[in-house]
Amino acid sequence: MAKKIPFNVVFASDEDTNFPASELNTHGPTVHGWRSASERGLTTHDIILRFQQPAKIYRIQLLAHQYLIPEKVELWLHYSPKSIPSTPSSQYFDFLGFVALADNANTNYKSRELQSVTVSPRRGTHLKLRLIGVQGNEYNAAGQISLMAVNVLGEDLELNPNNGNGNGEDNLGNEAPPLDTATGELALASICDDLLFSMYVEDSVVQCIRELEQRKALAVSAERFEYARKLKLCMTALRTAGERLGRYALAKRQAVQQEDFTTAKLRKEQIEMYRAAVLRQLQVQQLLEPQGVLSSNDQSCEIYAAGKPSLPAAPSLQDVAQALAEATFSPKSMASLSLDEKSSTDGSQGQASNDNVVVAPVPATLQAAPAPALGGWRKSHDELPQSPRLPSRHSSPMSSRQGSLRRRNKSVPRNSYEDYEERAIPTLRQECQGNALLEADPNRGRSRLNDRERRQAALPILVFGSELVEQFYSRQFQDREDGLMRLRNFLKDQELMEASGNELAASPNKVARSAALLLHRAVRDAVYSVFGQATETVRVLFLEYVPGRVSPSEVARCVDRLLPELLAKSGDPSARLHTLAQHTILSIAACPEVAEQHLVAPALSRSVGSGTHQRLAMSRLQMLEQLVHTQGISTDKHSGLTCRALSECGCSGIHHPAEPVRKVAERILLLVYKVNPRLVRKQLPPDDDITRRNLLYRQLFTEFDKLDLDRKQELLEAATSPADKASTSSDASRQLKSHSGHATSPGHLNSSNNGYASCNGKQRYNEQLKRSMLSASSSRKGSATNSESTEDNVPKIRCPFCEWSCAGSDTSQLDRHYWKSCPFLTKCPQCSQVLEIAALNYHLTTECDAKDSYVVCARCTESVHKQLYELHQMEDYCRELKTGAARCPLCHDDVHLPQDGGWKLHLLSGGGCPGNSRKKNLKK
Repeated sequence: MAKKIPFNVVFASDEDTNFPASELNTHGPTVHGWRSASERGLTTHDIILRFQQPAKIYRIQLLAHQYLIPEKVELWLHYSPKSIPSTPSSQYFDFLGFVALADNANTNYKSRELQSVTVSPRRGTHLKLRLIGVQGNEYNAAGQISLMAVNVLGEDLELNPNNGNGNGEDNLGNEAPPLDTATGELALASICDDLLFSMYVEDSVVQCIRELEQRKALAVSAERFEYARKLKLCMTALRTAGERLGRYALAKRQAVQQEDFTTAKLRKEQIEMYRAAVLRQLQVQQLLEPQGVLSSNDQSCEIYAAGKPSLPAAPSLQDVAQALAEATFSPKSMASLSLDEKSSTDGSQGQASNDNVVVAPVPATLQAAPAPALGGWRKSHDELPQSPRLPSRHSSPMSSRQGSLRRRNKSVPRNSYEDYEERAIPTLRQECQGNALLEADPNRGRSRLNDRERRQAALPILVFGSELVEQFYSRQFQDREDGLMRLRNFLKDQELMEASGNELAASPNKVARSAALLLHRAVRDAVYSVFGQATETVRVLFLEYVPGRVSPSEVARCVDRLLPELLAKSGDPSARLHTLAQHTILSIAACPEVAEQHLVAPALSRSVGSGTHQRLAMSRLQMLEQLVHTQGISTDKHSGLTCRALSECGCSGIHHPAEPVRKVAERILLLVYKVNPRLVRKQLPPDDDITRRNLLYRQLFTEFDKLDLDRKQELLEAATSPADKASTSSDASRQLKSHSGHATSPGHLNSSNNGYASCNGKQRYNEQLKRSMLSASSSRKGSATNSESTEDNVPKIRCPFCEWSCAGSDTSQLDRHYWKSCPFLTKCPQCSQVLEIAALNYHLTTECDAKDSYVVCARCTESVHKQLYELHQMEDYCRELKTGAARCPLCHDDVHLPQDGGWKLHLLSGGGCPGNSRKKNLKK
């Protein structure tokens, strides 16, 4: 008969790191399955399975994903006897056929398709699955495919020395797979081997059903038919209960992924409580006969008399939480616990000899009757539904000391959990399914501080009190959130307390030091909600409480304690964590007392090593760039914002292996170059043709040349009188057109000596390109431009986009207009290239250096960064694009008739585009 052939995945062409191919090795309700990588772009994916033993294959089962569905799956089989060494290069796979999968649109992508393929008996040691194509749908924007489970049914191959070197087909051509005489289907050794069974039934129930099947086979051979009937009915009921337990296990896994550990704990208790109730109700332990044959199993009983037995009601999360709370804090529970301990030591109570064999403590509400050795006063406590605990190493001691737990045999020594602490453990605080909060002890989940914690928090206890400090040290994240909110309100109310003249209030320095001690613990919290409350409290401390109250030395001590933890959080891979940490650090730097002592900038302006993590290096440089914009470049050598410190940090950043880090470092160098260009060029290699072969330096030196050109033009305009502006402008134009090797005139000697290099070959090429653009734009003007020039007899330069014009023939003015003020153009946020606003979305996804980081939104057609794609789809402006319209990347409004002047009307008419920072240059 066919059985499940165990295998291991030995090769996968690609996989998602969160859904590896090794997930296919096991079956169960919580299995993730294999998923292809999202960025590889492969159309064919290969997965090779190696059987643990050579096998004869009868059937292959495939379970597809509900929406990540391939078009078809090809099946290839390879056989390699153990006597012949097998390597990937020597393996030859025989093609068995393929399975075509449906697109699943008729089920709205909510069901999974199971395909079972029966093949002629074939020997094999390796099975290759080749997944081809992808079924496109709205839920699969990345074009991934997935396979939830693979199952191989067959028999272990008995190797014959005479045919061990064959190709796997000898003596199998006339064989047929074993069939069930009743149904005509493939005969399985166990129902648990079917994929439909093992994927949706909880693992412990599967093992229990396997044992019951073995007992049924023995019962049939011994002609114990009543016993066999009971086993059959029990297995049917266990399958129903196992599917429910599988759903509970899946809900527990989802709660763990969402970091809702309180719900996960309740789910765990719910699973154990329901499993023990089912085993007790169905008398599974009695049917397994661990102590030998029981005559009662051959007799009819009430449970199995009416056919399929009934299952106990499944406890809800509210029932589980209420049972835990009542069992922990009930006075009767404490009394019964102490009496039970006493009876277990003095031996005064008789043992319950007529109880059934018990494998685990079960809720008393599910028992047939209480123990006869206990008095009637004990019954009210035993009616509480308790959390069952199997005697295994996976059980926790939380509920091992509850009231309904009692030993059936007093002569058996106490287990390790009974030797656990002789105290009641408080329950978790949890609002079950959004309903009423459990009514229990107000100090639940919060333990007293030990001696070490009291020594650490001696000052905060003195200032804020022990109750608030205990909330910070609590194991429950709700208590820590409440403590942070109380601390924040305390800091906000200090001004009122000082105004009232309260002499008992602590000094501001002690309050700040105590708050920093507690916040140092809170900002390291792994729960995001607690970290968010901690950062908000840090901002209140430095922006509302510290100014005008705390001494500078105490402010420096607080910053030294909190800044390293926040810098570490700024390098977290999670976007919401590092963004919140950056905002908090910049808020601390905005505090006047912190800015006066220069406490933040020196920590950010340290050199960035090539081994620094990309996210941490990028966060540091982004915060440093923001500080340069807000506080400016300083001349104080201790500020951390001097030209030398910034240039050294920027030069170390442009050599980082990550491109986003290099881009931010380039922007910092450009900010410093505007103030001290000589110092920046001194930090870099010489500007020559060899250096410009490097793309990084070529782009950087091109930006320097543009800044030099702007600086030269400003110096020329400032040095010449209004009467000589025309002649000076023409001289400057001729000088820019000359070669870089020509000698400068005496009138420009000062500018040459100030360190502003003349135009090199690259700059001349850019100037020629700009002049060709100017001539093309002038030719588009046609006769209207010629008539104006004839009438005025003065050469004019016009912008072909916004109708801007200026007198003169200096092309650098048009270049400056393009670079700074033309409302029709914008800069690319990644590569800083100037281009039309209408072409920005296309540029980011096809032409930009960072095009691999951007995707096109399927809904609004905007170019969105991959890391922000999910947040973008939740924005209000991400909506369907109207027919014939275009989407503005600046203000996210629709531009109607984009080919017939719609962009010009949107950008130039009225107040211009609301999101365009250059609209202030429009003529009123």
